[in-house]
Amino acid sequence: MHTASYYAASSVPQPDYLRLDGEQRCDVCVVGGGYSGLNTAIELAERGFSVILLEARKIGWGASGRNGGQLIRGVGHGLEQFEPVIGADGVKQMKLMGLEAVEIVRQRIERHGIACDLTWGYCDLANKPREFDGFAEEAEALRALGYRHELRLVPPERMHDVIGSDRYAGGLIDMGSGHLHPLNLALGEAAVASALGVQVFEQSPVTRIDYGPEVKVHTAQGSVRAATLVLCCNAYLNDLNPVLGGKVLPAGSYIIATEPLDEDLARQLLPQNMAVCDQQVTVDYFRLSADRRLLFGGACHYSGRDPQDIGAYMRPKMLKVFPQLADVRIDFQWGGMIGIGANRLPQIGRLREQPNVYYAQAYAGHGLNATHLAGRLLGEAISGRESGRFDLFAQVPHITFPGGKHLRSPLLALGMLWHRLKALV
Repeated sequence: MHTASYYAASSVPQPDYLRLDGEQRCDVCVVGGGYSGLNTAIELAERGFSVILLEARKIGWGASGRNGGQLIRGVGHGLEQFEPVIGADGVKQMKLMGLEAVEIVRQRIERHGIACDLTWGYCDLANKPREFDGFAEEAEALRALGYRHELRLVPPERMHDVIGSDRYAGGLIDMGSGHLHPLNLALGEAAVASALGVQVFEQSPVTRIDYGPEVKVHTAQGSVRAATLVLCCNAYLNDLNPVLGGKVLPAGSYIIATEPLDEDLARQLLPQNMAVCDQQVTVDYFRLSADRRLLFGGACHYSGRDPQDIGAYMRPKMLKVFPQLADVRIDFQWGGMIGIGANRLPQIGRLREQPNVYYAQAYAGHGLNATHLAGRLLGEAISGRESGRFDLFAQVPHITFPGGKHLRSPLLALGMLWHRLKALV
């Protein structure tokens, strides 16, 4: 069962894929039925590989099926920090791949006719004037990269053209980013993978992996032998691979969905039906659904425990932005785990000790586009063609969070508190 989210309640019909029983063989075994796993499977199947995908629960059960649905340009934060490792040209290539990532999603949806309410239009919201000043630099940098979509600065006095709130100090509109129904996208991509010959198994959690020139992946009722393994578990890797698990920190993120709003109120909140996101350390992000509900997300918990009442926790945040929603009912409330790495760059690579084991994880809450890029890069690398792009990501080192399994979350929470206090200065 999916979490009781708005997406699960409004999704297209969810097929039940078989559970793995008995022993199977394939070229590549992919573990994880979210965007990373699905798109890796698609890319490999299109290149002629036989692929088996194992999902512990349901397709899109994790962050891929319950996220904010915001499809935003870019990959990683502060890419210049990696210049000593990958060079200036490598940084530029990563920036260009961050733009390509959105196009991969666009093309996949259009080519296969995936019904997921794709809507173009996004606006970054400045909480402070200096953040608005930074938007001008961002727009110029994107244009210098050859970004082909409309970018438009919105000064403070024109913000009501974008959002019915007095909270923001300006914005940057990007018509090459947008929003969609994330679970329907995952379900559509699973159908694409299946049509390409990928064997998709649900309710098949991996219990053990035997590494070697041929890997053997065990589940409770079966096993898969494969020449190559790809781990796409992100925040739900658990103890399956301790080396990778130590480099990604699970953090809770939460969303509420209002009752359907009348057309006038919806237009007042977001007049251009854009997805929006502010610049806080723990961001607020929100948008309208296809049936005019406000989907309001944010927060970031590292304790591993969800708030007892997500609606009560998130509603005050929503009302700070939109006090006019004080009498509006909350119909859905849900949360889930995102995976965060120390440097906020997606971790795409292969295990040094087991070079036939690849992975993709740690999207830091911006995975809708980055997961699709990861699938493309993994497909290129495993097929032995155009692996240079994969190598750019693979050569960036990722530290293991200190404190071990039980202390790394509290330590990061202290770090995040320091960043919040610094932002107030």
